[in-house]
Amino acid sequence: MTIQQIKYFLELSSELHFWKTAEKVFISQSSLSRQIQSLENELGLKLFERDKRNVKLTDAGKFLQQHWTVTIKDLDQIHRQAKKIDEGVLGVVSISYPGSVTFNFLPNFLEIINTNLPDLKLELTEPNDDSHEKLLLDYQTDIAFSRDRIENENIDSLKLYSEPICIVVPENHWFDKASLNDLKVLQHEKFIISGLHKKTFFASLLRSLFVKYNFEPITSIESDFGGMILNLVSKGLGISILPYSFKFAKHKKVRFIELNEEIDLFISWRKNEQNKTIKKVVTFAKAIER
Repeated sequence: MTIQQIKYFLELSSELHFWKTAEKVFISQSSLSRQIQSLENELGLKLFERDKRNVKLTDAGKFLQQHWTVTIKDLDQIHRQAKKIDEGVLGVVSISYPGSVTFNFLPNFLEIINTNLPDLKLELTEPNDDSHEKLLLDYQTDIAFSRDRIENENIDSLKLYSEPICIVVPENHWFDKASLNDLKVLQHEKFIISGLHKKTFFASLLRSLFVKYNFEPITSIESDFGGMILNLVSKGLGISILPYSFKFAKHKKVRFIELNEEIDLFISWRKNEQNKTIKKVVTFAKAIER
């Protein structure tokens, strides 16, 4: 029994006329009769009562017509979805990202994906900086946006862009661009930053920055969540250092002062990836301008 035989049966059960059905499915009447006979023989039951003038469904035929109609519709939908997956336009893609891209790059990226791959489902995760590599290798994420290049022989990484690092202060704070020559003037300020003891890429960057300017910051609050940090800075609880991307949060009560330091954004994916959908998503990410 083949899917095509079932489709012939469903067409005949709708038309109840061999000649009209044969024309509709583009085969000869004798071929259609052989296909139906073969189906009945395999099932061991009669599907149609027929004579020279009339064709009508048996009770067993009516039962199969009802259930096979649903089954064939489901199969057709499954086949269409499989074709879309094969073409790289459907499926599920998991993406991990740093919180700093939430306000600009990520929304732009998702808009492009939604426009070009409307049937694709995306699963988003915001892990710690050092988790992206493990998530990729464990197949818990398919694409990782991260601030550092993942150095692993089984992973491909590509730099998308660079952006400044900024001192973030309350809107009425005394620090301004004229003070950028020596950040050591901030040594008595309270900082709201990621814990410097952590092994994340951004914590490491902050440590190197403070070493460069030869002072140890007074850390009043430790947090890895940029949105929370912006709120705390706006209330005058301290100052911070964040990537420029957070400026797109458009928080009205803080100011961003760009340093002569930059941070990168990389996209990473498993090397020799066979999933065409993932390859397409990577291509769209490459096309996004800062």
